[in-house]
Amino acid sequence: MRIGSSKKAGLGDAELAAAWQVASLLLGYPDAELLERRPLLRRAVEGLPASAAAPLGRFLDHLDATPLRDLESDYVATFDHRKRCCLYLSYYAYGDTRKRGMALLRFKQAYEAAGLVLDDGELPDHLAVVLEFAATGDLAQGRRLLLEHRAGLELLRLALTECGSPWAAVLEAVSATLPPLTGRTEEAVARLIAEGPPEEEVGLDPYGSGAAASGPVFLPDPVLEARS
Repeated sequence: MRIGSSKKAGLGDAELAAAWQVASLLLGYPDAELLERRPLLRRAVEGLPASAAAPLGRFLDHLDATPLRDLESDYVATFDHRKRCCLYLSYYAYGDTRKRGMALLRFKQAYEAAGLVLDDGELPDHLAVVLEFAATGDLAQGRRLLLEHRAGLELLRLALTECGSPWAAVLEAVSATLPPLTGRTEEAVARLIAEGPPEEEVGLDPYGSGAAASGPVFLPDPVLEARS
């Protein structure tokens, strides 16, 4: 059986942007503002194909049923304390090595080319940030970044599924917006499962110690249009 195989999503650009915007917000640190946006997010999800709408809907149901304090503690326990559930995409390919610093620079340059500048406290490879960029900045370049880190995305999806995390549904939706895994990507996923990311404790220059390594990522207001 192919790892994480799926049917081609076939989403149009507007549907991709909506799915990625919703997923971006759902992968940010949960807060009262996110809970207030649930009706808007549900309206956006209703217009998506079932491959993306169903898992996003399941996570929204989880938001409805879970106290905010529990959401916050679960988010920290999941994404800050489990390396295989890391939301920073370049970590899977480069670990904490010098090459990761250059990968982060490529993310930053893609954003700057689209006229966007991140706050100094945010690493540009955080999945929520990449999805926000893809949805509202440059869809083609955002999709390219996601595809370049497809193996890491799949490992994250598998890790969240294995530990029974509700956020696995959000990664399922993101995966549904991308083409099925190829043989080369499957091999990369298998290698990551067996070996893990590269190890080399050298820091993340050129970003240095000022960049946040974990914790909430604050995103701009969503651009989803309310439907009548």
